Amino acid sequence: MVTPPEVTSTPVAKTPRAPDTPAPDLPRIVPRRHAGRWLTAAVALLLFAMVLNSVVRNEAFQWDVVGRYFTTAAVLDGLLLSLWLTAAVMVLGFLLGTVLAVMRLSANPVLRTPSWGYVWVFRSTPLLVQLLFWFNIGALYPTLGLGIPFGPEFLTVRTVNLLGPTLTAVIGLTLHESAYAAEVVRGGILSVDAGQTEAAQALGLSRRRALRRIVVPQAMRSIVPTAGNMLIGTLKGTSIVSVLAVHDLLYSVQLIYNQTYQVIPLLMVATLWYIAVTTVLSAGQFYVERYYARGNSRALPPTPLRRLRGHLTAVRLRLRAATASDARPAIGGDR
Repeated sequence: MVTPPEVTSTPVAKTPRAPDTPAPDLPRIVPRRHAGRWLTAAVALLLFAMVLNSVVRNEAFQWDVVGRYFTTAAVLDGLLLSLWLTAAVMVLGFLLGTVLAVMRLSANPVLRTPSWGYVWVFRSTPLLVQLLFWFNIGALYPTLGLGIPFGPEFLTVRTVNLLGPTLTAVIGLTLHESAYAAEVVRGGILSVDAGQTEAAQALGLSRRRALRRIVVPQAMRSIVPTAGNMLIGTLKGTSIVSVLAVHDLLYSVQLIYNQTYQVIPLLMVATLWYIAVTTVLSAGQFYVERYYARGNSRALPPTPLRRLRGHLTAVRLRLRAATASDARPAIGGDR
């Protein structure tokens, strides 16, 4: 049996580099240039500048009139009523929509059928038709009574005295939004894996408690984005109640320009207020989505403020690197 010779390794002494010896030139990695992306961005900025210039310098907008009426008492009162309508309709609509969604998911056909019929009717009818129908409900039911069916009535109220324009708007918008909210909540509940419910039942939790403590918190990740869109749509949809003479933001603006005949600047007042409120609601929607994404994402999306700080830090580092490269002495020059 032949044994191989032993291989001995001799340590190689590292020759220290002289302090004056220049560092070897390393290959520089240059990022790929996207000419099409820069060209598209330039065209977009040019179009935006043209539109902005046409809006700012167009005297027909009468920006001085816009500034004069922007914070008047009539406009602010209309804005507060629009915000109140939006909040009331969203709260009542989602409460009723949640009940309808649970009924739709029930195993009882007596509960499923009315829920499906409600959603079908109110999603199939335009909102304006519904508002006009409820505004003229007194033609069908002149009086509303409370009593025993097919028996005597204990309380009777005239419909005209009970349903005013504002209450009619709340009822019509709530019934319309609840049909869409029911589908939003139902879709969010169905997005949760069925194993979650089975695990809750295995632990002995009741169906109601499992729905409230396990299913609904996970379904909020799917519900919140659509609910945010519905909230913004409801805010803009409240302008349709102006046909019922409800003093919302749009109707208040219409009353003013019917007297001053300054239609365009007053419409710009309403438009700017809608844009401002929608921007605030969109920012709130971002933080709510971020809150409910904690258990789903390992890294939460950065907030706008943190993203801005990151961009500023990157720009600062680039400027510092550029300044350092300019101040570095040339290699091989005079010493």
